Amino acid sequence: MVISEKTACLIIIGDEILSGRVQDLNLNYLAKWLNQQGVDLKASHVIQDVEDVIISTLNSARKTYSYVFTTGGIGPTHDDITSKAVARAFGVKMELREEAVDLLKAQYPNHKISKPGIKMATFPVGAEMIANSVSAAPGFKMENVYVMAGIPKIMQAMLGVLEGQIEGSGIVLSKAVTAYISEGKMALPLENIQKEYPNTTIGSYPFFNNQDDFGTTLVVRSRDEISVTSAIQDIKSWLDKNEARYKEGERK
Repeated sequence: MVISEKTACLIIIGDEILSGRVQDLNLNYLAKWLNQQGVDLKASHVIQDVEDVIISTLNSARKTYSYVFTTGGIGPTHDDITSKAVARAFGVKMELREEAVDLLKAQYPNHKISKPGIKMATFPVGAEMIANSVSAAPGFKMENVYVMAGIPKIMQAMLGVLEGQIEGSGIVLSKAVTAYISEGKMALPLENIQKEYPNTTIGSYPFFNNQDDFGTTLVVRSRDEISVTSAIQDIKSWLDKNEARYKEGERK
């Protein structure tokens, strides 16, 4: 049975990201994790902590992609509005989940659960909780939308819970060659090789440190291992023919 391509979108929510005060570390991790699940990350949006912006971005994404992941805005403070926005996007109310309250009480046994703490135990009606082994406060899932923390360590723990639960369409394989030749000299032959292998994507990534250390890393990606191997071989053959120095693998 052929499984149709599974795609994903990441919505990064937080004024602190847009202001430059905090650097996002979740995109890279999620992209690699999704590849291991056989899912292609097709888009990423960084947006404000503004409810209407979250709703419009989310509603567009969840109709376009197989999976949507959000990070940020599910903490206890006044500017953590993601959960409420997701509820509005799905047209449902918010509800307190006693099992989430119990998780927080177990994590902090000597502290009374405050009103802000209660906020982290309140979810859209119908949400499925995503466990958080780091700080207990769960993320949650609504249909194809996965709402997770912005703190990288917690986000990664939540992804660990989802391991194997995401339906993919096969892991994307990749091979690379680092050639000590300018990208411009490779442009036309690389275009021709790409045409020969339409089910691959071939990327070229130039680097330049000084006059003696410059070149281009060439990466071939596909779910078809034979095509990846053949395309890389054609690239190496062209480099050999043109007496260009290269090594297999990406540049360290």
